[in-house]
Amino acid sequence: MIGVFDSGVGGLSVLREIHRACPHQPTLYFADQAHVPYGPRPESELREYAGEICDYLIGRGASVIVVACNTATAAAINWLRETYPATPFVGMEPAIKPAAQLTKSGRIGVLATAGTFKSQRYSELMNRFAQDVELFENSCVGLVEQIEYGELDSPKTIAMLKEFINPMLEKKIDTLILGCTHYPFVLPAIKTIVGESVTVIDPAPAVAQQTARLIFANQNEKRPGQSPIIQIREYGTNGDLPNFIKSVNRMQSIAYTGSNPDKIETVNIVKNHHLNFYQKVHNN
Repeated sequence: MIGVFDSGVGGLSVLREIHRACPHQPTLYFADQAHVPYGPRPESELREYAGEICDYLIGRGASVIVVACNTATAAAINWLRETYPATPFVGMEPAIKPAAQLTKSGRIGVLATAGTFKSQRYSELMNRFAQDVELFENSCVGLVEQIEYGELDSPKTIAMLKEFINPMLEKKIDTLILGCTHYPFVLPAIKTIVGESVTVIDPAPAVAQQTARLIFANQNEKRPGQSPIIQIREYGTNGDLPNFIKSVNRMQSIAYTGSNPDKIETVNIVKNHHLNFYQKVHNN
């Protein structure tokens, strides 16, 4: 099983790519919506949340865990690898290296959270790969919340995106990095704003491919091309369950065998910390 977690629904953009790369693998996704957004929170707090979630995912049988959040990756992935040495982790990071290789103008826009920009991991990426390019950054205050509310193309969201991106366009960027897993869900609006002359980079497909390499390295895992099996995809939240179910159905945009949840359950991972789970079973 592949475990995936994020502060909210943003990591569903990564999970969507994981389903494409590993179509027969069961997945368990957790949205820590009780603590969204992660961006303003201290690293020690994010490590605590990540540890609680990983305890649960590993307990449920996750053999690989994807930290589908740039901020959580920057704050916690090294600690997670030290704390759970038997579990492979895949993390997210702004695609500075591929953007630096791709740009022709040497001017790159980066949309991420304040937590990502303040992290040592981001600083290291800049030092390694951005010495010969110019970066224009925006922490996109409020955008994660808009996406969590499902306002992917509302006038307010469009106005926010223009406010974040237009100053970068004035600086003649030709490449734009999506440094938060929530942002691919507003990609159509972003592409309308930037036009065809700007390349937008979403690292989710590359993360999914790395996840596939790790999961298929285990000879007991099912590989693409083998006969179909019954597949289970589970989605959990410690936030509002009905709204979360709507978000899963809307944002995953995958045709399921059944339209109703097969199981809803509530479990505990720590005292006073509840996760609601929504499960779908697929005959592939």
